[in-house]
Amino acid sequence: MAELRPIAPAFVVPGPSGVAVRDRLKHLTPVDEQVLRLVGAHLGALASSDLKTRCADGLEHCAGTWASRKRELTVQSSARWAGAITKASHDQWALARRGQADHIRDLQAAIAMITRRLSLPIGKKGTRKEPGGYRSAREWFAKSRRLHVLQDRLKRRKADQQAGRVRVVRGGKRLARTRHHLRAAGLTEAEWRQTWEAERWFLAADGESGKRYGNETIRITPDGQVSIRLPAPLAHHANAPHGRYVLACRVAFAHRGTEWRDRIEVNRAVAYRIHLDAARGRWYITASWQIPAAPTVPMAAALAAGVIGVDTNADHLAAWRLDTHGNPIGNPRRFTFDLSGNAEHRDAQVRHALTRLLHWARACGVNAIAIEDLDFATEKTREKHGRRKRFRQVISGMPTSRLRARLASMANQSGIAIIAADPAYTSKWGAQHWQAPLTSTKRTTTRHDAAAVAIGRRAQGHPIRRRTAPPPAHRSDEQGHRTVQAGPDVRRREGPRPHIPGPRTRSVPPGHGTNAGDQNAQHRSERSAEHVHLMLSP
Repeated sequence: MAELRPIAPAFVVPGPSGVAVRDRLKHLTPVDEQVLRLVGAHLGALASSDLKTRCADGLEHCAGTWASRKRELTVQSSARWAGAITKASHDQWALARRGQADHIRDLQAAIAMITRRLSLPIGKKGTRKEPGGYRSAREWFAKSRRLHVLQDRLKRRKADQQAGRVRVVRGGKRLARTRHHLRAAGLTEAEWRQTWEAERWFLAADGESGKRYGNETIRITPDGQVSIRLPAPLAHHANAPHGRYVLACRVAFAHRGTEWRDRIEVNRAVAYRIHLDAARGRWYITASWQIPAAPTVPMAAALAAGVIGVDTNADHLAAWRLDTHGNPIGNPRRFTFDLSGNAEHRDAQVRHALTRLLHWARACGVNAIAIEDLDFATEKTREKHGRRKRFRQVISGMPTSRLRARLASMANQSGIAIIAADPAYTSKWGAQHWQAPLTSTKRTTTRHDAAAVAIGRRAQGHPIRRRTAPPPAHRSDEQGHRTVQAGPDVRRREGPRPHIPGPRTRSVPPGHGTNAGDQNAQHRSERSAEHVHLMLSP
């Protein structure tokens, strides 16, 4: 029998540590748009040159080089603009380093998988956990050549990592490659150029507590007036004192607007970013700030009113409500979403599905939602599931990390705790122990519904199986009765029934029925009316 991997304990997912809200800049004048384009292009050029310098420094970067870069940018912009640019360059370099480390781990996993499969005989069948050998000599030869390619690629990536070299594209590598496939993307060269330039602009400013309205560079007043501190070369475009330009529009953040207004009225830091959606021709502004981490709810308090187990799938969320003893209540629910289309459509679909899930949880009075702690990092490689392209597409399209992060953020505002459970064997054991018992003539329980029950029970600390095997000797005389799932005060459980005073059957003794009374005093054959069958005289 194969050894099962250890099951990690469930934990409560911590809440978000930041907030970001967005609003549209409406009714901009042509002069406003021209100024925004000039400022974005000028600061974007400075950001590109600073990022190039930061990448050239590599691992030799220190506080002194950072200060030197900031002094050079201050002359061409301002001290605050220079600080925002240098910080953005440093964060982008650090992000590229993390991506580089992840890529190296993926290459090492692919090399190990190919090496193992090449060592197996051709045509050897694999198991459910590990793939077997390659199907033909032709495939074996092709994979042996790919092994050398991946080894050379890994060698170059490790050399870059040791030297501190990273590959960064301002504007995005995907958009840069789209330039060579305009027909497939449905874009003209002018449309692509406009999008490319807009993505490379820089119109972002970090907040600073203690300053007026929490930001001196991009300032928004409580009544929604937006003003920008212009860089030194563009100061002649100012229409307000101190080199500032005031936009003609007003903003009012619909989501968390009260929280944002309360924050800027006491001069707490708020960061802003202005960006252009080139496809729609619309300008937007995003406000973000940090919030103190909410205290994690104790597990016992979160599970006091039961839990809703959720099984994550490629096109829907299967959910089932469980009581405090781990028993399913009511019928399962399914929240569908469509992950086709662009990123905005996929994100909206996930958000709508989670909104329906949270509304149902509040209606049920449940304080916790259990979800799998999924991570398909080791499953997405084509070296493990090379021919199963459809399967790789399914697991690659599942928004695991984004779904859990967004669910934790949305549930934090609803007062619902999110519990992450180990996903090991939940689908298999859920179908084995719960799918058939929960299926009836009026309800068809799917494998995903049974997995939701298994996830919820694991989050509660209950075993997934419905009951243990009977004791080997005398069932309940020596070893005690079998394990049951219901509580001791719940009826219809397994075990001896509680003593109920009164008769054990529905038969009622004479003189105690509904029609009983002092009817023996009546002259009716010396029998109570309760037992007399009247007969009509002929």
